[in-house]
Amino acid sequence: MTLERIEARPQTLRLIALDRVRDAIMQGQIAPGERLVERTLGDRLGVSRSVIREVIRNLESEGLVESTPSGPRLSSISPEQAQQIYEIRMQLESSAAAACAEHSSAETVASLREALCAIEAAHQDKNAIAALAATTHFYEVIFKTGGHEIAWEIVQRLNSRISQMRAMTLSVVGRQAAGLKRLSKIVDAIASRNADAAAKACREHVHEASLIAVEMLKSKQKPS
Repeated sequence: MTLERIEARPQTLRLIALDRVRDAIMQGQIAPGERLVERTLGDRLGVSRSVIREVIRNLESEGLVESTPSGPRLSSISPEQAQQIYEIRMQLESSAAAACAEHSSAETVASLREALCAIEAAHQDKNAIAALAATTHFYEVIFKTGGHEIAWEIVQRLNSRISQMRAMTLSVVGRQAAGLKRLSKIVDAIASRNADAAAKACREHVHEASLIAVEMLKSKQKPS
């Protein structure tokens, strides 16, 4: 596991530490079921154990970490849980995409295409964290343009787990290019203000991702 040591000591130290640990999780540097040791994390980040305890509490609230008798561990996502999350995504995202198409403007489309460029650039740089951040921004534009702010709040509560699975599916050969093609199809439908096509493209994209993620999680459950 590689964690960059924090040299500065700003008031937002806890948030910086939280971002570093969360990024390590998204990059697969901390494996599901792995125990989070306060002293180890504190030494690697150069922060106190009290800061790490706050970080772990935040990660527990996000569903990324679970408390066990032997200490906090990175949560595992079961195929059944993943399927539920993708079903929620499909409902919320397709509805938001349809609404976005109805309310889109030239500025909206430009923002979405800019986000697509950022995602593609991050993939080329093999920067998983930047790709996840750009993808999150892509969906934020869609939800907020469509006036689905409450739905976006729900998605944000699930965002850590969504990003965890998104990072997993993007590791599949060819998925990055296929995913970008699917996202471009959503943007094209929004640009043409075709609500039905935007919703359909969104459902297809989420469905494809769900098939990959659920199959990957099922394979990890099989005895070796």
